[in-house]
Amino acid sequence: MNPQAPVYVRAEDDAWLTVVHYRFRAWRGRRPFWAGLFTLLGGFPIAYFPYADLRLGNVTLAMATTGGAGALIIGVLLITLGLALWFQQTIRVFAGVAAILLALVSLPVSNLGGFGLGLGCALLGGALALSWAPGQAADEAEPEHRPGVVDMGNAEAMAGSQSLPVPRGTETAYASETTAHADGGRNSAG
Repeated sequence: MNPQAPVYVRAEDDAWLTVVHYRFRAWRGRRPFWAGLFTLLGGFPIAYFPYADLRLGNVTLAMATTGGAGALIIGVLLITLGLALWFQQTIRVFAGVAAILLALVSLPVSNLGGFGLGLGCALLGGALALSWAPGQAADEAEPEHRPGVVDMGNAEAMAGSQSLPVPRGTETAYASETTAHADGGRNSAG
């Protein structure tokens, strides 16, 4: 969510669907929503495919593995981590690392990670959870406290009246002496 984006102010004649849409957008913008969604969606195929069967006429094709219980546990944990990312933003680093590790463990346990669908979604959700950082509104951040921002008014005041560097009275304009004995015995780096 962009902190400089205009804030929607509700008018009295807005439809309830518009109000719900803007409240959802505001809720979604304050948390790692997409990370939670992908992690949640990654848990479903991992938990489902080991217990699913495909019926072709009278023939039943079962995709069950010996690690069916492990696949169910991994799937339920990924779903839980996805929900936790939505409602507990402070655990985003733990949830991201756990989602990535569970997705990698699902490769041998759960039919290649839910045939790659669950694996890809869980890896993407974990990576998004690790990279998400809470935003800060523009009016809360002052220029002095933001890294990389230089207030030119303060920089000019700190520079003083000298605009160009000039040699001081004890410094030589050119280096004809050795470094140890130049400028009254002071050492210099160049």
